[in-house]
Amino acid sequence: MDFTVETATDAVVDSFRETKDQRLRQIMESLTRHLHDFVRDIEPTLEEWEAAIGFLTEVGHKCDDTRQEFVLLSDVLGVSMLVETMNGSEEGTESTVLGPFHMTESPRRELGDSIDLLGTGRPCVVSGRVLAADGTPLPDTELDVWQCNEEGFYDVQQPDVQPPGNGRGLFRTDGEGRFWFRTVVPSHYPIPTDGPVGRLLQATGRHPYRPAHIHFIANADGRRAVTTHTFVAGGPYIDSDAVFAVKSGLITEFSESHEEQDAERFGVTAPFTHARFDMVLAPEAEGTR
Repeated sequence: MDFTVETATDAVVDSFRETKDQRLRQIMESLTRHLHDFVRDIEPTLEEWEAAIGFLTEVGHKCDDTRQEFVLLSDVLGVSMLVETMNGSEEGTESTVLGPFHMTESPRRELGDSIDLLGTGRPCVVSGRVLAADGTPLPDTELDVWQCNEEGFYDVQQPDVQPPGNGRGLFRTDGEGRFWFRTVVPSHYPIPTDGPVGRLLQATGRHPYRPAHIHFIANADGRRAVTTHTFVAGGPYIDSDAVFAVKSGLITEFSESHEEQDAERFGVTAPFTHARFDMVLAPEAEGTR
């Protein structure tokens, strides 16, 4: 059979007929059909297709141990949030994107420790509980936390300014599912724009900014792990996140507290900023253990 515009898709789909992994076969057949439909729709010139290949090649070259440009591309196209939303649970805290800066291991810390190694700005305490849907506390839940500093930079972006692990911590909840740690209020910030994804945003007239937030991954035995954020209420870009990750249930008030008793309990001086963020973990899906 000649390879023509009309026969191309069937020819490629048929080439996967001997694939033993049926899920892989389903994926490749669907990818082929959708990709071919896309090409027929836009009818790219040879020069445009070469540019597309060059763009993806450059995205790959921009990836390293502390930068994941392909994750960034997935994020700005809304694919990361679409996959997260499709795989989320109605019983648990809403999930959001992992983001491109979860590229280094968070140091293990004790409850109450500070993840701000620079000691700048007004202290902020983040506290909360990890619970089951019925309100039962989930002790010994592992919490991976990471955030940018007050100027909007992660430690891996400023290796000459921030010590490794600044803004990061790996905690475990106490016997009542509680957690608390000290930090600073993060800033809104632009996603990296010095690569091909940044040029794409500029070419399409989109801003690169993310609203201020703190990342969490919560993981407990017998529960579905959740990757999520808590967003600083009232901050810039809360309604126009460049990676579409804001959900109303994740917006948290970072309020000024003058409570001396709380300040003493958390190891800070009043007034301080206090954010309370509870997380709910759904039961682990059957067949995943």
